[in-house]
Amino acid sequence: MTLPVREVGGQPQIKDVERLMSSPVVLNHINKSYKLGQVSVPALTDINTLIRPDRFTVLSGTSGSGKTTLLNMIGCIDRPDTGEIIVAGQAIQSLSDDELTDFRARHIGFIFQNFNLLPVLTVAENIEYPLILAHTPPAERKKRVQMLVNAVGLSGKEGNRPAQLSGGQRQRVAIARALARGPKLVLADEPTANLDSNTGAQIIRLMRHMQHEHHVSFIFSSHDPQVLAEADDAITIRDGRIVSIRREDDHAAAHAEPKA
Repeated sequence: MTLPVREVGGQPQIKDVERLMSSPVVLNHINKSYKLGQVSVPALTDINTLIRPDRFTVLSGTSGSGKTTLLNMIGCIDRPDTGEIIVAGQAIQSLSDDELTDFRARHIGFIFQNFNLLPVLTVAENIEYPLILAHTPPAERKKRVQMLVNAVGLSGKEGNRPAQLSGGQRQRVAIARALARGPKLVLADEPTANLDSNTGAQIIRLMRHMQHEHHVSFIFSSHDPQVLAEADDAITIRDGRIVSIRREDDHAAAHAEPKA
C-alpha cells in the first residue's frame, strides 16, 4: 500500500507503519461508481483517510453525499471499483465473497436505524443469535447475553419480543447484538434517525459508555447534530469527496470521559 495516506489539505495523516496498522480502518484512493442505464454515476471519488482506534467517528453529509456508500465499503458490504481498504489489519479486496462474509461476522458489529431485529425472537435470543452462528458454547452464550442485557439497561425484558419494546429499547437490543461477538469495530447507519431527541440522546450516551467499556471504535453515518456534537472525529463528505476532517486532540480524546 502507498504510504502515507494523505487527507484533506495534503498533510500526511500516517507518519509510520505502526500508526497505520493500529488503525481499525484505512482507506486509500477509494473510488466507486454505479451504473444508471448507460450512465456511470460517481458515488465516491479518491477517498483517503484512516479511522482512529477507540473513537467515535462520524461520517456526515447531506442525503446522497456518499456517506452511506462509504460506510458500506468499511463494513465489507460493498467493494470499491479501485483503491484499497484495510479493516482490522486485513486488506479486504483480497478476500473472496465467502471469506468476506466470515470476516465481517467476526470483526464488525452493525447497528441500523430500523433496528433489524428478528421479530419472532426475544430480546435475549436476538442478542444470542450472532453467538449461535459463531458456535459459542451455550454456557458462555448465556453469560455474555445476560451481561449485555444488563449493560444496555434491559434487565427484566429478556423474554420480550421487539413488538413489545419502544424504539429506544429496540435500539438498545441492536447495540447489545452488535457487541455480542466482541468486535473492535461497530458501524451505525443513522442510529438516531427514528428516535425522538430525548431517546436519541440516551442512545448516544449508551453507545459512548459501551465504546469506553469495550474499547470499540464506533463509526456513524449521520447528520444528527447530537451525534456530531459527540464525535471525536468528524469526516464531512460532499458529492462523494471528503471536504473536511475534524479530529479531537489525540491525548484529550483518549482520556475523555463520556459527555453528559
